[in-house]
Amino acid sequence: MSKKEKIKVIISDLDGTLLNNEHQISPFTKAIFQQLHSENYLIIVATGRHHLDALPIVEDLGCPVYLVTSNGARIHSPEKELLYSFDIKSDDIKSVLDLDISPEFTTVLFKEKVWQSNKVNKKLNSFQTVMNYPNEIVDFAAMEDLSAIKLFFTHNDHQKLVELKDRILVDHSEDFHYAFSLPFCLEFMDKSVDKSVAILKILEKENFTFEQTIAFGDGFNDEKMLISSGKALIMENAVESLKSKLPHLEVITSNENDGVAKYLTKILLS
Repeated sequence: MSKKEKIKVIISDLDGTLLNNEHQISPFTKAIFQQLHSENYLIIVATGRHHLDALPIVEDLGCPVYLVTSNGARIHSPEKELLYSFDIKSDDIKSVLDLDISPEFTTVLFKEKVWQSNKVNKKLNSFQTVMNYPNEIVDFAAMEDLSAIKLFFTHNDHQKLVELKDRILVDHSEDFHYAFSLPFCLEFMDKSVDKSVAILKILEKENFTFEQTIAFGDGFNDEKMLISSGKALIMENAVESLKSKLPHLEVITSNENDGVAKYLTKILLS
């Protein structure tokens, strides 16, 4: 069986992968994915973004897709039906915020209908091309219910985020799964949550296996998804440490140059 005949499912991250540097899907990429859908490929988009933020983006593809969001904490069907959800408990988040984290970090709780942060962060706001998921500035110390889909920290200095991650995991390694979706984005989910776990639920529902998938990613929150897939590609713009960690994977042209769509055209549509 050829590689083309074996692949039945296409999996892609969003930021740094399917989206260009303006956080949009190019007309070329839209056209290719619409053609792939017409040829009966199952399409899964898996992102660290919240579903309210990601839904208008994937709608712009112009074809039905399964949507995995918040690194696997939510799954929505192509009909936008919620199929799976998992939140972090309030007490677990409180125990992290009680560490007296420096206000130089932007701290965010991704809730169901709003993302709450300790301060305004224009860089984060720029990621929303459609303001479908509002921001709310809050005092976390005054809040009773801290339960959330995802706990998120951002800082321009990646090393400071690494140090914060290590500090949090000293007492919480059994509670949280963490990921750097971008060098300046540190994300914590419940230990059971990962893109690969959510994708497996979809594959089982649709009677496919990981061996029949091709996956594209650029961040450490894509690592298990890439390792699990039958064929996996890393974007040219991915962090060098991810490329070094997965040296056996082919690197393709960047998100800004429609790397995903061009590769799929070459191996599935040519």
